[in-house]
Amino acid sequence: MRAILSGQIEAKRASIMKILIVGAGGIGGFFGAKLHQAGADITYLLREKRQRLIQDRGLTIETPKGSFTIHPKTVLADQLEPTYDLIILACKAFDLEDSLKSIAKASSKGLILPFLNGLTHLDTLDRVFGKDRVTGGVAHIAATISETGSVKQLTELSTLTIGPRAPEQVALSKEFFALCKKTDFDSFYNENIEQVLWDKWVFLASLAGMTTICRGSIGEIAATPYGKELSKQMFAECCAIAASQSFPITEKTQLTSEEILTKEGSPFTASMLRDLLAGKKNEYQHILGNLIAFASDGSIDCPLLKIAYTHMAVESKSKP
Repeated sequence: MRAILSGQIEAKRASIMKILIVGAGGIGGFFGAKLHQAGADITYLLREKRQRLIQDRGLTIETPKGSFTIHPKTVLADQLEPTYDLIILACKAFDLEDSLKSIAKASSKGLILPFLNGLTHLDTLDRVFGKDRVTGGVAHIAATISETGSVKQLTELSTLTIGPRAPEQVALSKEFFALCKKTDFDSFYNENIEQVLWDKWVFLASLAGMTTICRGSIGEIAATPYGKELSKQMFAECCAIAASQSFPITEKTQLTSEEILTKEGSPFTASMLRDLLAGKKNEYQHILGNLIAFASDGSIDCPLLKIAYTHMAVESKSKP
């Protein structure tokens, strides 16, 4: 199986990589548009309403440095064919099951590259496709879909980190990384991609946990008498869970994360808070609940994380 897959990938490298992006939201919309500008062969898999909007108006990306519009190729699920070298999953974690159904006609070959929060989605994808076909990716960006349907980048942060999880993925992963380097967003190649996923998960759980409990920004939390202390305590709980799973967060990464999580005057919030305030479905189970599950044997004490999860569980159930 590995030899066959490796041969398929090498054969494909002789031609332009065909990339399917599932969704044109904050991650898929922004990074896909940048790749499209750089000459990549990008197709978006969309729902019918989103497709009509983009076909009529194009896909507009609003950034702090200006806006631009592209007119990409788009398809619906029933129009797909198994011709893509790389399928990028850029959906919310709670939409993973629906996304897998939507790519059924396109997923018989090529690699799957998920940019989802948390880590447990890899188990699901490995079961469906086999680990040989599921590579790793981490996206750092604060972006949302505006009322007009454009993708609005909220800060200048825009970074993709990619890396193989099996030897058969190295060639195509490096080819995609080379495409990323042609854009103006930051990109990194890391062969220890699961550690990078843990690094982000620990940071994001801390950010989401504190900003949702307090319903405020990092700066607002830091301005209170106990805000910085509590933020560091929640972050330490998350770091302890990662270490218990043999993915310890390095001291350098911890110091950088703590600086961001306690920065005075920072307007930074988690997308989970924005979703909460807007009454939208959110990823509290995938970001908070699934992380706590790794501490369920009682070896890790994480009371602040459990409070954050409980708060979001109650808030989510109170929504219509």
